[in-house]
Amino acid sequence: MSDNENTPIIEVKNLKQYFNINVGLFRSKPLKAVDDVSFSIKKGETLGLVGESGCGKTTVGRTLLHLYKPTSGSVFYKGKEIKTKSDIAEFRKKATMVFQDPYSSLNPRMTVSDIIGEPLDIHKVYKNSKERHDRILELMGQVGLNSEHASRYAHEFSGGQRQRIGIARSLALNPDFVVCDEPVSALDVSIQAQVINMFDELQAKMGLTYLFIAHDILVVRHISDRIAVMYLGKMVELADSKEIYEHSLHPYTKSLMSAVPQPDPKIARANKRIVLSGDIPSPLNAPSGCPFRTRCAYAQECCAESMPELKEVSSGHFVACHRVNEIG
Repeated sequence: MSDNENTPIIEVKNLKQYFNINVGLFRSKPLKAVDDVSFSIKKGETLGLVGESGCGKTTVGRTLLHLYKPTSGSVFYKGKEIKTKSDIAEFRKKATMVFQDPYSSLNPRMTVSDIIGEPLDIHKVYKNSKERHDRILELMGQVGLNSEHASRYAHEFSGGQRQRIGIARSLALNPDFVVCDEPVSALDVSIQAQVINMFDELQAKMGLTYLFIAHDILVVRHISDRIAVMYLGKMVELADSKEIYEHSLHPYTKSLMSAVPQPDPKIARANKRIVLSGDIPSPLNAPSGCPFRTRCAYAQECCAESMPELKEVSSGHFVACHRVNEIG
């Protein structure tokens, strides 16, 4: 690395994102979408962020990029904290996002050329119209689109092609870091593999760093170096991808892993599914202490009294559970 070898490209410390929700006449209550989340990502690495719908993973990505103003906490890019408007403006040249829904994230009134060229226009990074046009065609080639697609509109394309347009737009300014917000969840299964492989190829070619957000654990396993698991705004486990799959420790992660389909019938029959009781509590009325305790078979009084700290239980393996030593 050109900077300090040990400096992560992205570091998030104690990030909180609360939204005030009206609950009655002149009364509001904080919805804790992200509650005290910390992690770091090294250059060239992919960190997968998984959890059920509503756990706050998309809000983490958007708050990290300052699309939402953080309630509290800090975001560092290459060791420098992002605080001022000029910091955010500079950061957004090097950090970008691929959105979940290719149908709603592209302007239907703009041609493909204008959609991909929009970041170039905003940041004025070309000298003349030829340089702009050449850069747009280069970006289209990188994501597998033909030059004749440039003058067409988004509605003329399939879901997979639209997502490629969105990816080309995100790469326009040669970013270092990309937040991928469930980028394949709206696509057919046959197209998902193509897009995932393209993310891999772009990472190898351009040295990209990803925060890859998804609810499909198999997708995350394929692309991620490390995996972080979220539940109700909290991070409950973080470890290498292989470690999470083979030696998950948190009861919630164990339940997620037990639901992963097994291609081998013998393994599938031997695999015991851990079915959770009850529904996810509302983030507006989260349980005291550990947010998972209302669905956890191992919960005790201590779990209601305090939120367990995300602690390193083995090299690079972090777990937030009071009883991890007893149930691991």
